[in-house]
Amino acid sequence: MNNQDSPTEPNAAASRIDERAERVKQATSHAVASTKEAVDHVADRVEEGLHRTTDKAASAAHRASDKAADLNARGREACERTADQAEAWLEAAREYVREKPVQSVAIALGAGWLLGRILRR
Repeated sequence: MNNQDSPTEPNAAASRIDERAERVKQATSHAVASTKEAVDHVADRVEEGLHRTTDKAASAAHRASDKAADLNARGREACERTADQAEAWLEAAREYVREKPVQSVAIALGAGWLLGRILRR
C-alpha cells in the first residue's frame, strides 16, 4: 500500500462525512419533532386540566354565592318576623297599660323590687 492518499479517497471520506452529517440532521429533526409533539400533548393536557379546574372553581363560587343569597334572604325574613313580633308585644303591653294603669304600675313596682333583690346578691 502506498502512504499517499489517492484522489478518490478524500472524496469518499467527504462523502461519508456528508452522509453522516445528513443522518445527524435527520435524527436531530426527528428528535425535535418528537419533543414538539410530546410538549404539545402535555400542554394540551395541562390546558384541559386548567379548564376543568376553572369550571369547578366557578361552579363552587356560584353555589356559595347562591347559598349566601339564600341565607341573606332567610335572615332578613327572620329579622322582619322578629321585629313584627316585638312590635305586637309592645302594642299589647301598651294596650294593657291603657286598660289597667293601676295594675300596670303595681306590676312594674313588684318587678323592679324583685330585680333589685336578685341583682343585690
